[in-house]
Amino acid sequence: MIALEPGPGMGFFTIPLARLVGASGRVVAVDMQQKMIDRLKRRAAKAGVLDQIDSRLVAADRMGLGDLEGKVDFVLAFAMVHEVPNAQSFFAEVARASKPGTILLLAEPRGHVSDRKFDEELSAAAAERFEITTRPKIRRSHSAVLVKR
Repeated sequence: MIALEPGPGMGFFTIPLARLVGASGRVVAVDMQQKMIDRLKRRAAKAGVLDQIDSRLVAADRMGLGDLEGKVDFVLAFAMVHEVPNAQSFFAEVARASKPGTILLLAEPRGHVSDRKFDEELSAAAAERFEITTRPKIRRSHSAVLVKR
C-alpha cells in the first residue's frame, strides 16, 4: 500500500500511517519546509518506522509525484489544502498519482476555512473524479471521504 500525505508537518499522522502500511508499504510525505522533513525523520527513526516513509521536500505549487502516477492507494489531506496556491492544481496532481478506488480523506479547520471555501475544495476534487462517499465528523473540521472513480 502507498499512502500520500501532503503537509505532514512533524509526522503526527505519518507515523501511525507508516505502522498501518507495514513493512511492505510506504508513506510518501511531502512538505515545503526542510525543517518539518528533518523533524519528521527524527521522530520516525525514534518510532522505528523510518524505512516505511519516503519524505520529500517539494515546491509550494507542485509535489513532484511523477514517479507515483497511478500508484497511490490512500491520501490524507489534513488541514493543508487551504495552504496551497491552487486547489485545482493540487487535486489534479493527486488524481494523477492515484489509482481508481483511491480513498482521499480531506479535512480542513473550521477556524481557517469557511463553508464556501470547503465547498470550493470539494468541487475542485470532484473535477478530478473524486466523489464524496461520506462526511465524517472530525472535531472542529470540515471533512469528507472521497473515492477516485
